[in-house]
Amino acid sequence: MLRGLNKQLHAALVVGTLVFSVGAAGSVTAQEIPGDFTGIVREKIPAVVAITTRQFIEDQTTANSMPFGDFFGPFDGGGPGPVQPQVREALGSGFVVSPQGYIVTNNHVVAEASEIHVVFSDKETAPAEVIGRDPATDIAVLKIEPRPNMAATVWGDSDAVQPGAWTIAIGSPFGLGGTVTVGVLSARSRDIQAGPYDDFLQTDASVNQGNSGGPLFNVRGEVIGVNTAIVSPSGGSIGIGFAVPSRTARTVVEQLIRTGRIERGFIGVRLQEITPAIAEAFGIPGSKGALVASVEPGGPAEKAGIQAGDVITRFNGKDIQNAHDLTLAVTSQKPGTKTTLTMNRGGGAQEVALTVGQRDDEEVQTGAVPKAPETSDNLGIALSPIPEEARPQLGLQPGTSGVLVQEVAPNSLAAESGLQPGDVIVSANNRNVMQPSDVEEEWAKSRQQKKPVLFRINRQGQALFVAVAES
Repeated sequence: MLRGLNKQLHAALVVGTLVFSVGAAGSVTAQEIPGDFTGIVREKIPAVVAITTRQFIEDQTTANSMPFGDFFGPFDGGGPGPVQPQVREALGSGFVVSPQGYIVTNNHVVAEASEIHVVFSDKETAPAEVIGRDPATDIAVLKIEPRPNMAATVWGDSDAVQPGAWTIAIGSPFGLGGTVTVGVLSARSRDIQAGPYDDFLQTDASVNQGNSGGPLFNVRGEVIGVNTAIVSPSGGSIGIGFAVPSRTARTVVEQLIRTGRIERGFIGVRLQEITPAIAEAFGIPGSKGALVASVEPGGPAEKAGIQAGDVITRFNGKDIQNAHDLTLAVTSQKPGTKTTLTMNRGGGAQEVALTVGQRDDEEVQTGAVPKAPETSDNLGIALSPIPEEARPQLGLQPGTSGVLVQEVAPNSLAAESGLQPGDVIVSANNRNVMQPSDVEEEWAKSRQQKKPVLFRINRQGQALFVAVAES
């Protein structure tokens, strides 16, 4: 359902919609639960700011598309005249994290801004500059000249927040600064398909346009999240909001303040989810873990001995349920960190030591590929040797062997399992494929044994596994 709401989510981000999800940290004793939230609000409002931005756009089409443009043209009738820059203004929220003048907000609030100002609860305004931005987590850090006795917030522990805990939102919805809303933490670890590092807190605290980038407080007055997006068909709050957990936000903010950029861990693997058919083909119990579809040559994973077909079940002492878990676990590590991971190879568990590398770009090197659909009736593929002239278009490295999938019959097992024309089948049941008959033989063996045939394919230079079984 969330995939279907991506347009609404994106619209909320662009306009400046903020979600405040604030949760109580850990177990809170009865003495710590306030009768109301006036004390927390009174203490924290001075550290929460409204953010106003202006963007200057020189666009002739913008001017011409304005309502009543024909009626309010030049008086002399001599044509449209010089183009005047259009000014786009936007509102957001933020919070002070240091008396030195550092302020946290959302990247989408300030990404295209030509001018940025912050407005404090006492109505004082200060110009701000961007110290650093991280589009991947939608976090940005601003800097202003420090004010005397400037109040600052304190980070809390988002990992200790449990569903049902109180959440307190303070922000500037629709430019109404110092607005407070209260709710509960609705859920944790939400993946809303906004990016590769989705791990949002969800809250029902009411938030609206202009709240983006504000803090999520627990009942101790600690920031446990940065509000980022809402689900809304109209742009207003319907009680479903998402915030970047403080565990992620704090790390990003500290790096941006220190260096102005982000360093993310990297191990050099491409992952895919484990479907029931793939689990059966590999002979592994259940579908937990991250399946290694390919290993980057010379990367940390290859140096550690990790191979395609390994299933990573633990990383740095944390259980890995799926490919997304491993992506988050790896990118949270500082490059150069020495750690261990547990993997399943051939039915046996192995522990491997590994040194985390540095990600050189923002591509999802450890991201998951889409899960294959459920299987159907017939295998239904037409195979041929790989034409030499087609190798560059297929993204094949020199020396890559296999057979080319020329056609896939609609509604066949191959189609429903995710095989596509242009795929190159490299191996079948761990047997290197040299000619179409190799695929036919392995398919026949798998049918006799009543188990899926496991293909390793190359799709435009990316490797992944596909398991095909008779229904």
